[in-house]
Amino acid sequence: MTTGGAGFVSNIGFTTRLVSGNICRRTAGGGKSVRSWAVERDAKQELGKPDVEFDIGDFGGLEEGWTLEEDLPEEGTVSEPKQRLPMVAVIGRPNVGKSMIVNRLSESYRGGSIVHDLVGTTRDRTYRRAFWADKEFFVVDTGGLIFEDDPNQVFLKEIRQQALIALEEAAAVIFVTDGQQGVNPLDEQIAVFLRKECKVPVYLAVNKCESDNGEFMAAEFWTLGMGQPFAVSGIHGTGTGDLMDEVCFNLPKVVDPVEDTAINVSIIGKPNVGKSTLLNRLVQSDRAIVSNIPGTTRDSVDEMVENDGKLYRLIDTAGIRRKRGIEYGTEFFMINRAFNAIRRSDVSLLLVDGTEDMSDQDGKIAERVVDEGRGCVIICNKWDAIEDKDNSSWKKMNDYVRESLPQLTWAPIVVASALTGQRTANVFKEVDNAVEQHRRRVSTAVLNEVLYEAVSWHKPPATKAGRQGKIYYCTQVSVRPPTIAMFVNDPSLFRENYRRYMEGQFRKALGFAGTPIRVVWRGKSRAPIL
Repeated sequence: MTTGGAGFVSNIGFTTRLVSGNICRRTAGGGKSVRSWAVERDAKQELGKPDVEFDIGDFGGLEEGWTLEEDLPEEGTVSEPKQRLPMVAVIGRPNVGKSMIVNRLSESYRGGSIVHDLVGTTRDRTYRRAFWADKEFFVVDTGGLIFEDDPNQVFLKEIRQQALIALEEAAAVIFVTDGQQGVNPLDEQIAVFLRKECKVPVYLAVNKCESDNGEFMAAEFWTLGMGQPFAVSGIHGTGTGDLMDEVCFNLPKVVDPVEDTAINVSIIGKPNVGKSTLLNRLVQSDRAIVSNIPGTTRDSVDEMVENDGKLYRLIDTAGIRRKRGIEYGTEFFMINRAFNAIRRSDVSLLLVDGTEDMSDQDGKIAERVVDEGRGCVIICNKWDAIEDKDNSSWKKMNDYVRESLPQLTWAPIVVASALTGQRTANVFKEVDNAVEQHRRRVSTAVLNEVLYEAVSWHKPPATKAGRQGKIYYCTQVSVRPPTIAMFVNDPSLFRENYRRYMEGQFRKALGFAGTPIRVVWRGKSRAPIL
């Protein structure tokens, strides 16, 4: 049987040599093909037979480590690198609706930037993926830009620094003003700054123009000298189409964007345990604002970093306080963003303060990680601040953390200092191990070998009425986290202590360090095999 990809081979010695058709080369990547091809390979055929026509499908497909010559780039050619999406920075003075416009453009209303009538709600710059027409880009939310420091307001300098970084990265800028309040002296200062310093196109958006007089309200902003003012409404979406048509007209179109294969890593913990400091240490820049004031970080801050050829998305989150101490408002949404960060991550870095005693809140956060089924690495931070350390201090700290967090007995512990960088290089190694185990799949044969051994040591329990629990077999049904289905005669016969015993036996035999595993018990009517 042959197809269009067939070829003729001659038998010379014990090697089948291609004489027509497609040629295959040995490569480092290897792979398989669903089409039929002629491939050079070892053949156990007798010498002297005439040329024969063959189909690569007869040989089980393209062998591992081989690829077709026509799929390889021509010699002397260099493949074009993947392109990164352009950035559109949204800037303006405080409380003009920048975050609302960012949420509107990125269509991220529930999990987008926090919106509140409070100066300084947005502090760090946050990135949201968006598209308009045939253009795809990142829209960057920034804090309110104020050039003069005010002793009554904190973080003005840091917020300004984050906004300026966003301007340096941007391919276009949306300058947001408040149409209901009219031209403000701060608007004039920002306009002067942009005319002098900004080298990319700037588009003036006059927000809060929901009424029929919106165009008249926007006309006042011609005095800023920033070109045509666009009357828009971040809440209702009015006028955003005309604005984005202009913004995207000059944006470069990315045909082949960089694929998002990053490992998502959330950084979580109580307030003031050093989450933002660890983020800055891992990315080796002042990516997030750091201070001793609880609640410094509000929105979840995403940052891409590459380490040893692998790409990671680090997600800094707000400190998670006890539920009873949280009122509806900014902090309520901060905590929700932190929980969402856990949900969309592959691995969570749970930071605990090595200078303080562990609290119930640390355990609550650990339970959240387990409930979401995420891998976890425990970071015992502020090791540099602990005094009178000796040779046994490291072991004592590990034992104390392990005892205080019984929910995470499977999670590795890194005793480190984000401030000095001590042992922070081990974080990526532990993350890689946790991700590997989180995505690991074990064959049914191996699982049942472990099951047989576990049942041999400890038989399933029986009720007082004499009903015996029977286990038929088990198999892994999913990953992220690894989930094992146990098929039994009646799940109600297996109490919690025996279920924990079985999970412990799977961990003892197979590892799964750094990831939770789930064991589900399903009733099945069939004869037992164990």
